Amino acid sequence: MTETPDIVDCVIEDPRWEDAALPEHAARAALAVCDRLGLDPAAFEICVMGCDDARIATLNTEFRGKPTPTNVLSWPAEELAPDDEGATPELPQVDPEEALFGPAELGDIAISWDTCAREATAGGLSFSDHVTHLLVHGILHLLGYDHVRDGDAELMEGLETEILGKMGIADPY
Repeated sequence: MTETPDIVDCVIEDPRWEDAALPEHAARAALAVCDRLGLDPAAFEICVMGCDDARIATLNTEFRGKPTPTNVLSWPAEELAPDDEGATPELPQVDPEEALFGPAELGDIAISWDTCAREATAGGLSFSDHVTHLLVHGILHLLGYDHVRDGDAELMEGLETEILGKMGIADPY
């Protein structure tokens, strides 16, 4: 039996995430993204915090100047976004010397139970599928993908749809 790399460190601030199996969803999403992009999941680590709307609103205010809750926030450890619209981001490189000390950090993600539940209900989606989509979305942000410019959005959304499809999750767009 092959052991699954321990790519995700989960911090559960809202106990509802424990019943929702956030660590399993996060690991599954991270492994699917790594597989699609050809990254070795054993070489990287992501921290995912499961929180509520109050906590994510505080973070959204502090880091984005938007005093409202949101579904997911991402903080990449390294800026990988390309300058040219619609270009594919550079993949993170692992320094062999630094790898001796453990996996390289890709960054941090916060995800709100309340907003995810509201959006899933409003969209007629399963909570599990919606959370997995948002985690794939957040991980792609850590890897330099974005959706502010049209060309970047087209690239990111296409990749999300492809990854989710391989996971058996319908196109969220």
